[in-house]
Order: sequence, then structure tokens, then C-alpha cells
Amino acid sequence: MDSNILAKIREDFPILETEINGYPLVYLDNAATTLKPKYVIDRLSKHYLYETSNIHRGVHFLSQQATTYFEEVRDKVKNYLHGNSTWETIFTKGTTGAINFVAQSFGSLLESGDEVIISQMEHHSNIVPWQMLRDRKSIVLKVAQMDERGVLDLEHLESLITEKTKLVSITYLSNALGTINPVDKIVEIAHSKNIPVLIDAAQAIAHITIDVKKLDIDFIAFSAHKMFGPTGVGVLYAKKQLLEKMPPIDGGGDMIASVRFDKTIYNTIPYRFEAGTPDIAGVIALGAAIDYINSIGLKNIEEYEHELLQYGTQKLSEIKNLRVVGTSPDKSSVISFVLNGIHPHDVGSLLDSKGIAVRTGHHCAQPVMEFFKIPATTRASISFYNTKTDIDRLVDGILYVQSIFE
Repeated sequence: MDSNILAKIREDFPILETEINGYPLVYLDNAATTLKPKYVIDRLSKHYLYETSNIHRGVHFLSQQATTYFEEVRDKVKNYLHGNSTWETIFTKGTTGAINFVAQSFGSLLESGDEVIISQMEHHSNIVPWQMLRDRKSIVLKVAQMDERGVLDLEHLESLITEKTKLVSITYLSNALGTINPVDKIVEIAHSKNIPVLIDAAQAIAHITIDVKKLDIDFIAFSAHKMFGPTGVGVLYAKKQLLEKMPPIDGGGDMIASVRFDKTIYNTIPYRFEAGTPDIAGVIALGAAIDYINSIGLKNIEEYEHELLQYGTQKLSEIKNLRVVGTSPDKSSVISFVLNGIHPHDVGSLLDSKGIAVRTGHHCAQPVMEFFKIPATTRASISFYNTKTDIDRLVDGILYVQSIFE
């Protein structure tokens, strides 16, 4: 990326001017949450300062205006995902909320003995909801294996499918390893058996161009805060023919067409799945985040982040007694590593003393840690406002950590 463009982008994120312990901030915890550009923050504030009103219910100007801005975001989501219909966008509390919704609503259609397939590299949010469904309805939860590089074993996944398999639910991009899964092949395998696929795109949404129509994805879930938007807002984008079969899981205002004591008629899709007053400002700010990404160009972001990932992987791999965990040939945005004889929590604390923000722990992916027989990793996760200087600072910080433990 051109240095002038990069400098301008970094100016859009005032938090990057922060100093930590006297050092300029190096923010490498983007897989946990991304920073927010002033453009998004200003749009959030504008709603509360000048546009506050509830949606869908008022005939007055402010209500109609807020409704328009809110509903426009459905179209922005559809276009961002290259989807089919605006009305296939359901707003949720986040990726976790979206997956739980599918587990509860679509899951209510499953019977004892029906099967759901996930993988070894899933975030807890794509494990626990299915375990809860298993406990409620006695479904069978199957786990597709990965290899020592963190690459999904497609042959094993396919071997798990039987006539009882009702859903395959897989992450697009592993938050713990950086692996990009071959979603096209996963969907092809599942659809050959008429099985729908849910894709957890929490990590992928800001790093990879996703074409749900081309990939023929049935359900896709993501969070605004992973793509420079606010926390507490997310999206489930799903095929209309599936949504029409699914019951709502929350009852209340706005999800109804009419209510009588003897009978309630539910609203049309997507409103029947959005009970109560939503995070109106948050959804509008999600739309601003999409606008911001589009102003830079996701392809430009992909190319620059790939350059940073290659640079960072090379630099870290040159450090003695450092092992990168997750070496898939198809990766994005994440470098997880362990240092021999040094606990990741100590690594993270000492890096923080130098103003370097990374994540340490199991990253809500404990089965991944168990697979690699490690308690935790240190994870550096990049975004397009990061620089090679940030990577160099990380390398110097790791060498400092090692010097402390010599």
C-alpha cells in the first residue's frame, strides 16, 4: 500500500495516537476486535445527537428517517456479501447471537439422532450452541479433523456425512490459526447430499471478499465489531427458503403482524426474527463501517494484509525458539506462536510494557490448543492500518521477552 494512503488511513483511527507506558501503541489484537475509524464513531454519535427515534412504528419525521437509515443497511450488507435479497439480512447481537439463533430456530426442526458437523478449529461460539442443542434434542455432534498445519481434512469431513446429517457449520477463517477454509469445496460436498451449510465469518468478514451467491452459502454469520463497527451488533444472512421454514425464537414487538389472546400471526421475513427495539444506532454505524471499507476497497485491503502476513511470518520464523502455530498455505491476518519455556501470558504482559497489544490464551478455541498439546498461544492479528514497523516492533518486543528469561 502506498505510504501516503497508509498514513491517511492511520489518521482515521485516533486511538493509534495513544501511548502505552511511554511507547506508541502497536495494536495487533484485531482478531479480538478491530479499531473504529472516526467516520464510524461520528455516524454513531450523529444518530444519538440528531436522529434519535424508534423505528418501524412512528409516522413522524424522526421515526421515518431512522427507519430509512436502518433499513438501508440491509441493502449494504447484501451488496457487501454479493447476496440475492435485502430481506435475507437479519440483525443480531453478533456472530455468537447469529449462530445461537440458527441452533435454536433451525435446530428446533431437527429430531433425535439427526447430525450436525463442525470442525476441530471452531471458536467456542460454533461449538457450544450445538452442544446445547445436543443436550436438548439428542442430536449427534460430529467433528471434522484437521492436520498439524491447521488444514481441514475434507476427506474426513465428507466421511462423516450420513443420511442423518442436517447441517455443516464451519468457520471461514480460524481465529486461532489464521487458516482460510475452502468454503467452496465444503459447500459443494454438503450440497451434493442436500445438506445446508452455516459459515462463521466473524474473522473473515473484514479480510476476505465473500460472494455468498457464487459460493451458494446457506447461512453466514458475522459481527460488526470485527469490521470496524460497534460491538453488540451482528448479522445472519440466510437463504429465504430456509428462513421461511424456521420459527422465531423471541417474541414481542415488531415481530408480529397481529396479536390476539387466542392467536398471534408473525410478521414477514426478516422482521419476525427481530423482536423488540434493536440497536438502531449500532446497525446504522455498521452501515458506515461497510461504507468505510468500500471506500478503501476490500481487494486493496486483502493484498496489503497478505503482504504484512508474509512479512510478519518470515520475521517471526527467524526468531530462535519461536514456533508458529498454524502453518496452512492458505492463511490470513493471524500469526499465533509459542516461545519455548515462556508462558504466553508472560509474553503478552511484557509486550504490553512496550506498548504492543497482542492476545494471549486459548482464544475461545480450547480444542485447538488441545490438538496442538499446548495450553495457549500468543496471537498477533493484523489489519490494514498496521505497518511493517509494527511488525518490527513486535519482533524487538519478543527478543526483549526472551532476554528477560535468559
